[in-house]
Parts: sequence; C-alpha cells; structure tokens
Amino acid sequence: MFSTNSSSTKLFVKNVVIFSDKTKSNRKADKNMLKVFRSIIMGAPGSGKGTISSRIIRHFSLPYLSVGDLLREHIARGTEVGREAEQYIKNGKLVPDVVVNKLVINELTESYKEKPFLMDGYPRTVAQARELWSREALRPNSAINLVVPDDEIIERIKHRWIHRASGRTYHLLYNPPKSAGVDDVTGEPLVQREDDKEHVVMQRLLEYKKQSEVIIDFFREKGILENFVGRKSNEIYPKVELYLSQRIDRTVQ
Repeated sequence: MFSTNSSSTKLFVKNVVIFSDKTKSNRKADKNMLKVFRSIIMGAPGSGKGTISSRIIRHFSLPYLSVGDLLREHIARGTEVGREAEQYIKNGKLVPDVVVNKLVINELTESYKEKPFLMDGYPRTVAQARELWSREALRPNSAINLVVPDDEIIERIKHRWIHRASGRTYHLLYNPPKSAGVDDVTGEPLVQREDDKEHVVMQRLLEYKKQSEVIIDFFREKGILENFVGRKSNEIYPKVELYLSQRIDRTVQ
C-alpha cells in the first residue's frame, strides 16, 4: 500500500527534480570531457609556460613533451634528424619546418598516438601548425595561450642574473642574492645573459608577436584556442586548472 500523504509526495517530487537537474548538469559536463586530451601550450618568453606546465603535469598527471628538449636529445644522441638539425644550428640558421615536423611527428606517432599529452615549443610557424593539424590521430584538441602584459614580462626577465658555472638563477626583486652581485654559494660574480637585457627582451617580444599571431589565429579558427590572461602565474593557473578539470576525463587519462 503506497502512502498518499501530500507532504511525502511533495518531498519525493522535489528530490526527483533535484536529481534530474544534477543528472543534466553531469551530462553537460561529460560532453565537454575528452577521452584523450592533447594540448599545446603557448606564450611569450617569460610568460610562465614552464611554471604553469609543471603544475599542470603534477596535478593532472599529463605526459609532457618539450620540443626544445627533444631536439637537444636527438642532437646529443647523433640521430639522423639530430645531425640534420645540428648543421643548421652550427651555421646560425633556423632549423627548417620540414626537419622540425619530421622530429615532432615521429615522436608523437611513436610515443603519443592515442595518448594524452601537453606539448611546448611546437608549432612555431603556421606551416608547422598545418602539418600537425593534418595528422588526425595526433591533432591537438586544445591550445592553451598564456597572455601576460609586456611590462610584466620585461620586469620578470630584466632583473634575472645567473651564476654561469652552476646555472643558479637569481631575481633582484623576488629572489635576490644575499650579497649584491655575487653567488650565495661560491661568492663568484653574477652575470646577466644577453637575452635578459631589457632592449633584447623588448625585441624578442616583438618577434614573438609577429611569429605567433598567425598561429593563434589558426587555432582560433579551428575552435580550440583558450586564452588565459593575467600578470602572475598564481593568478593564471587557477583559471587553467578549472578549464582542464572540465575537459580532462581523469578516469581514462
């Protein structure tokens, strides 16, 4: 015998409605989930790509591919593509798209096919972007773009000094040496890399904007570009984490 108590009926209906709403919400979230999350991360020099990437990798257990590290590894091992790239570098030339594409596509095909990844350092030209996009099995489904104001980037970089022998890095504002101008451990003088001098940083930012504009437009047209704007990595990362938590199906990653 079922109860016909009106208050019980109202409570039952209310709970059904709440459950139904939650189910709809979960289904909507599930639609945004990607079984295999493949993303590139972009940003100007000094935008915090390394910091943001390391936090993404740690939090979401995503495999990480640095194309710069991959290239150096192939050169050190003396592989065919490594030797080819080294010849251009020794002659002060940029490694051409065809060589970089070969390096990256081979690595993705061998190690990341149907697997998730976060990739940094590729593509750097629209020709590279087109080549990557043409490989459906390797195609990224997200492009994370870090947008940090130029004045903030210049401030971050121009105050960096290093101890050349050890690679220890200091920042005159955020992590200064105990004694001005010298390494904490050895007492040897610190130096500033040419690339970190203000006028050079400004030039690098101009070059990056010219180079990246067409790539950003390319991924925007493909519908996968996500811009994350802020001055500090601690301000940007929570936005990135929220976005990724709605996209990465952690039950299969």
